[in-house]
Amino acid sequence: MKQDRGILIFPFLLLMLASLVAQHARAADVLPWNKTDNAIVIDAYELNTLDWEALTSDKRIAGFISKASDGLPESFDCSGEHAGDTVAHCKTMWRKYAVSRELFQTRRLVARASGLLWGAYHLGRPGNPVEQANHFLDYATPRDDEMMILDLEGIDPSKFMSLEDAQIFAGHIKARTGRYPVLYTNHNTARYIAAYRNDYPVLARLPLWYARYKPDIKGVFPMGNWDNYLLWQFSSGTNCSKHRCPYRVPGTLTDIDVNVAAMSPADLARIWAQGNLLPAREPDPPLILAKIEMEPRSAATDTSAPDPITTSSVPKREINALNYQDF
Repeated sequence: MKQDRGILIFPFLLLMLASLVAQHARAADVLPWNKTDNAIVIDAYELNTLDWEALTSDKRIAGFISKASDGLPESFDCSGEHAGDTVAHCKTMWRKYAVSRELFQTRRLVARASGLLWGAYHLGRPGNPVEQANHFLDYATPRDDEMMILDLEGIDPSKFMSLEDAQIFAGHIKARTGRYPVLYTNHNTARYIAAYRNDYPVLARLPLWYARYKPDIKGVFPMGNWDNYLLWQFSSGTNCSKHRCPYRVPGTLTDIDVNVAAMSPADLARIWAQGNLLPAREPDPPLILAKIEMEPRSAATDTSAPDPITTSSVPKREINALNYQDF
């Protein structure tokens, strides 16, 4: 009887194994980070800790993007003659800036020496966009082979750089460097820009670094002028824990942001720093938006969580004052 039982169990195990292999193959089709030919890119800010020796042991990692500047440049006057800042506070802020800048330069040196593509981003805030663009270029000192990125976290102009100012920022970067930056943003902001691309003809044609922490992006592209993403930020501290993570990067903690390109490292290197606008297309019908509820960040990994947008007759100018995110 034991032998008969073994004979019956063996085919069952084979079927189970075949099923697991098939599931893995299907997952690889849906999840581009499971395709070993696709390049992985890491992006970090100053509080991310890194073990470079461990990180560079992962040969799929082709690039590293670092936060550079944030909003308008700081104004340091530590003489004590100006009201508002004590000398001690001013010196503390200056040390923070100096350490941050040195960390940026050190990471660039190590990344480039390790053969990684390098990029830097500016976090857009309210305020003069030309001054912000100059601040970014002075801080990041981008080389011709390095990617430049404008980070737009939302469309509330009281919290983030307005879309109008973002166009000015991108144009000033082009004027000074001969190249346009890449646009980093979330799904809903990208969809808004795509729908109103006649109003934002520069933003809508920047290559897209797309942030969305859901398991797939079926049905998202094409979206406006974007046939696809340049990079997809699919993992961060939002959906990565010690026990489960879409992609585990050696030498980093669970708060590291991880991105995938739908191409090989060699193909990514060829277009990494091009700085060209995408071809323009005829606009879609206007996007009509209504009440927008902030989606909990935990919903980013919930496949059943709908996009927090419903239809209504809210005018575009009113929606433009709202902030919405779909992480």
